Order: sequence, then C-alpha cells, then structure tokens
Amino acid sequence: VKRRPLCVFSVVGVPAAQTEGKLTLLCDAKTDGSFLVHHFLSFYLKANCKVCFVALVQSFSHYNIVGQKLGVSLTAARERGQLVVLEGLKSAVDVFFQPQEEPHPLQFLREANAGDLQLLYAFVRDALEPVDGGEAVWRCPVLLVDDLSALLSLGMGPVAVLDFVHYCRATVCREWKGNVVVLVHDSGDAEDEENDVLLNGLSHQSHLILRAEGLATGFCKDVHGQLRILWRRPLQPTAHRDRNLTYQYKIQDKSVSFFAKGMSPAVL
Repeated sequence: VKRRPLCVFSVVGVPAAQTEGKLTLLCDAKTDGSFLVHHFLSFYLKANCKVCFVALVQSFSHYNIVGQKLGVSLTAARERGQLVVLEGLKSAVDVFFQPQEEPHPLQFLREANAGDLQLLYAFVRDALEPVDGGEAVWRCPVLLVDDLSALLSLGMGPVAVLDFVHYCRATVCREWKGNVVVLVHDSGDAEDEENDVLLNGLSHQSHLILRAEGLATGFCKDVHGQLRILWRRPLQPTAHRDRNLTYQYKIQDKSVSFFAKGMSPAVL
C-alpha cells in the first residue's frame, strides 16, 4: 500500500494550529528543529495573521529565502505591514556600536545589571496591538520567537525569559486572542540547569508541544528524525488531559514529509 507523506500542519492538525489564545512550544534535541519555525511562519502569513517575528539566530534574508521556497515573501509581508521583524543579529550590532535615540528592545545587551526583558515585551506589544480603523484587517495576532535559548546565551536568566513569555501570553493570547509560538533547544546536558528550568517552565504553560529529535540509530538520508507531538488540555480530567503521537520525518527542499515510525517509503 502506498502511503502519502503528510505536511507538518496535517500532522498537528490545522484546526489546532488556527486555534486562538494558545502557546505552542517547539523543541529540538540532537537535531535542528528550525524547519518548524519556517513552516509556522509561512502558515500564519498565508492565514492572513498579523505576525511579530523575533528572529535572534538568523538574518532576515535567510528566513526570506526559505519562505520563498514555502510560497511566501517575507519582504512583501513586511512592506504591507503584516509582518514585523526584530532581526537579532543586526540589532545587536546597532545596540553596541550605534548611538540610540530611544531605548532598544535588546538594550539589555549593554546593561550589565539588566534583569528583565521589558523593552522586548514593549516591542512585541507595540507591533501586535490592534489598530482601530486600520486599512488592513488581519486575523489573530501571532508572536513567533526563534529562539528563546539565545536569550540565555546572551546573559538573561530563565526566570526573566519565563516572565517575558508570561506577559506575552497575557497580552497576545488572553487579551487579543492570538497565538504565541517559541522555539527552545534541549541541550541534553544535565548540568545545564538554566535551560532545564526554561524548558520545563514552558512545557507546563504550553497547549501544544512539538519536539523534534534525532534518530537513536544515527544519521539516515531517508529519515532525518522523529517528531513527538503532545496536545495538552490542562483543564480536562487527568485521564483525558494529554494526547501524544510520534511521527518520523524527512526534510525536503520545499516541504517536510511525515510518516508513521518504520513506514518511510525508502524502507518499504
């Protein structure tokens, strides 16, 4: 029997991805889970949502090139006001080497005693705040962060990062009925307590967790890894609270194919 590969949103369920007021946690362990960021970004832009993209690890041109392969132009979305991007790599240079007339969202990079991310939150709030009487009417606002682990590497503590996510959830998810999607790396290092605190804290808050993992058997050209999907229902009885599935996947040039474990076309 020929089994047709599934796209990423067929796997997690498009209705779940479109549900408003939810936090989605993207996590990767021993593999690169950035393909999930690209697909969520293209999905929400195609769904006509207003998107604030905090890109801390790659340049805007990188995301734009990948987006074009997935059928969206990040440049066009930014020009029409649908997409607001904070380009972390470029902004960090500006913070260090150029005079700032106003406080910068990444101002904490220059402040030795910076203990919170209030300016970054203010940037997100201003980017996604609904505008009455605007010419363009977007669907629900979306915050996408790639990735929160970078904030730990830049000197912020896990509690400060969790506070940032909490305030973003309160504003974007609860007040504006939008969605928040964040990526966190799982280093697998038992001594990395800060990353464990961040990952565990976000796991308890999330409604949907997508965890990309490398194969235990090592590299394979036909199966690049497996994706664990956990739907969390914190308000439901314990027996019906969580539901999880595991798929294997192969990253292609313009898409990602998913299939049940051991059911890769190459294996069959």
